[in-house]
Amino acid sequence: MGWILRVILIIIVVRALWRLVYGIAQGLSTPSITERPAVGLQRDPVCGTFVVPSRALTARSGEEVRFFCSERCRQAWSRK
Repeated sequence: MGWILRVILIIIVVRALWRLVYGIAQGLSTPSITERPAVGLQRDPVCGTFVVPSRALTARSGEEVRFFCSERCRQAWSRK
């Protein structure tokens, strides 16, 4: 019975070491977040929230485009 526990313990230790080495190798091989292209955020002029331009609501004022986080902010800005 004692040898079964030793085998199980050895398997657990080997698996833990394998996962550690594999995780380190993965971390070294994949690009970090700073290497990925950044998305330029725009600030909502009403509440100050930063929004991704492709997902934001917009309103034009002449040639200037404003970006909004919600319809509520866009309406508040258009009332001014």
